Amino acid sequence: MSNTQIVLDFIDGWNRLDWDAVIALLAEDVIYHNIPMEKVIGRDATAAVITGMQAESMDWEVISIAENGNKVLTERVDNIGLPGGKNISLPVMGTFEIENGLIKAWRDYFDLATFTSQMA
Repeated sequence: MSNTQIVLDFIDGWNRLDWDAVIALLAEDVIYHNIPMEKVIGRDATAAVITGMQAESMDWEVISIAENGNKVLTERVDNIGLPGGKNISLPVMGTFEIENGLIKAWRDYFDLATFTSQMA
């Protein structure tokens, strides 16, 4: 399976709210970093962040995707439905580093003010 397909499967898991499928694609020692926030290290800690969001719906719209070696770059709009009817639409650039068929590093770059203004 290509590195691009691994990332597309990861995104598909998010869109289906299938947290088991999402977490299964993470390396045990994954580094997850939403760049405006603190790094999260390890599969268990990353799983806690993912499931702690308590999203009711998810639609990661992939605008562009490119693979270079073990890196896959994504341009996305992450549409997230949260409890209470709150909806967030966030433009994101994501970088995924793949090792042995798993996501070893995942960095998302987005504008924190765009996120926080929609959370208010």
